[in-house]
Amino acid sequence: MKYIYVAIGSISLVLGVIGIFLPILPTTPFLLLSAALFFRGSPRLYTWLLAHKYLGPYIRSFREDRAIPLRAKIISVSLLWITAIHCVLFLFPYWWLKGIMAVVTIGVTIYILSFKTRSPR
Repeated sequence: MKYIYVAIGSISLVLGVIGIFLPILPTTPFLLLSAALFFRGSPRLYTWLLAHKYLGPYIRSFREDRAIPLRAKIISVSLLWITAIHCVLFLFPYWWLKGIMAVVTIGVTIYILSFKTRSPR
């Protein structure tokens, strides 16, 4: 069972890292899932993930006070909207596809902004 936890945790970690660069894919939920699975499957990987210079703060911040840093909010919402506008204007030929993209973009924006903003420590 530990191998399954580590395998799924690794896939979740890859998706979380991809989510840093792709605004439609959420980062924090995948990293939280990775942490939970690594906790059950490999204490060494769990410790590594929490101590990671870039990924660890996402997890620790969210677990401690369910807050997202202001910089992360600004970057994620900005990239989300830039990507969505590009897709709607240049890639999607059908109005219904443009509508779905708009609804998803608005929903993800509301979701991101619904979390508290973490104050600098």
